[in-house]
Amino acid sequence: MASTNHFLGFRSESPVGKGKMNVAKKLHIVAGTWGVRCSFHSLVGILVATLIVAAVYMTGEGGRWLEDRPATTTCRNGGESSCSMCNLFSGKWVFDNRSYPLYKEKECTFMSDQLACGKFGRQDLNYQNWRWQPHKCDLPRFNGTALLERLRGKRLVFVGDSLNRGQWVSMVCLVDSNIPPNLKSMHTNGSLTTFKAIEYNTTIEFYWAPMLVESNSDDPVMHRLPERVVRVQAIEKHARHWTDADLLVFNTYLWWRRSKMKVLWGSFESPDGIYKEVEMVRVYEMALKTWSDWLEVHVNRSKTQLFFVSMSPTHQRAEEWGAGNGQNCYSETELISEEGYWGTGSCPKMMGVVDDTIKKLKKRGVDVKVLNITQLSEYRKDGHPSIYRKQWEPLTENQLSDPKSYADCIHWCLPGVPDVWNELLYAYIMYY
Repeated sequence: MASTNHFLGFRSESPVGKGKMNVAKKLHIVAGTWGVRCSFHSLVGILVATLIVAAVYMTGEGGRWLEDRPATTTCRNGGESSCSMCNLFSGKWVFDNRSYPLYKEKECTFMSDQLACGKFGRQDLNYQNWRWQPHKCDLPRFNGTALLERLRGKRLVFVGDSLNRGQWVSMVCLVDSNIPPNLKSMHTNGSLTTFKAIEYNTTIEFYWAPMLVESNSDDPVMHRLPERVVRVQAIEKHARHWTDADLLVFNTYLWWRRSKMKVLWGSFESPDGIYKEVEMVRVYEMALKTWSDWLEVHVNRSKTQLFFVSMSPTHQRAEEWGAGNGQNCYSETELISEEGYWGTGSCPKMMGVVDDTIKKLKKRGVDVKVLNITQLSEYRKDGHPSIYRKQWEPLTENQLSDPKSYADCIHWCLPGVPDVWNELLYAYIMYY
């Protein structure tokens, strides 16, 4: 699931646009203040001026506004709370080999061998050329320089499992070409790997915590164990590494996909610990409660932006999309065309636990944005590494004779699907 390989747009609103909005606001304030004391000619003058500003704004900025914003809005009764936002996560994939990929696999300095499908022999590269198109608005094009400027002096930290690590690698690749070689660095310290853009004093980091809470799978390299054990009430060992982050992007899902999980009350070092098997989804709910309680107490709500990435789908049962029994993503080069397709690898009950947890957090004053990447990724059976990745152990004769037996249908090739996840994250960082 997670390899031992440890490594490895929306544009900013223009000053002109802001100025026009400020003028419009000032005109509105003036008109409201003067009231009946204004002369008829003054009122006419104000009305004409307002219309001129509106016309200039709509013609000069209007088209770009619709392009740049992450969503169009329809507001009822005024106020932000009454705005209905365009759903960025509902849409379709459009083939676009003129604009995509957003970077070249070979040109990303810190590309991971687990995700470099072209390097390891994949010939069909069309999976790199798909653009996500929301139904009612446009997803902004990623602008690495604008993002780095927004992140100046800040920490962006991805926390989770190997899927989140793949999204982190994608983010590093997306900004990599915007930074000269001598002004960037990468280093690893235990579970934390840090990419630094020196000129911006910015770090984009990944912290390995596949369950978010403590577990016996916390070693970033040696985490493949026959029996998984979690301490559902313990998170501080991990959380102290990202307490002061400015942006936190969490995920945890795949490592919980089993009917029961052994839970430890006590420490791994203590012989007095109490072990008990707890069924899904209850054990997942317990872990997310610990996570949410930590956020409520420790996060600086005026500083830190919080995100949770929904489950990343797998494509391990080809019969679910109409192919042969016993097949998987191996040799798949086309998307799933059925709108609303949903495979058995994605668990709605677990998504429900995440939703409930985040709703409760919101009531307690902690806002966590959900990047709902599940449905859009469900269509992408073509986007997995399959057999085109570095193999960390020698393949057996049986595996070599049956390639689908060792196909990776969990992770994603880069450039590819995780780049779109980061385009969505970019939209939230820049404009929400």
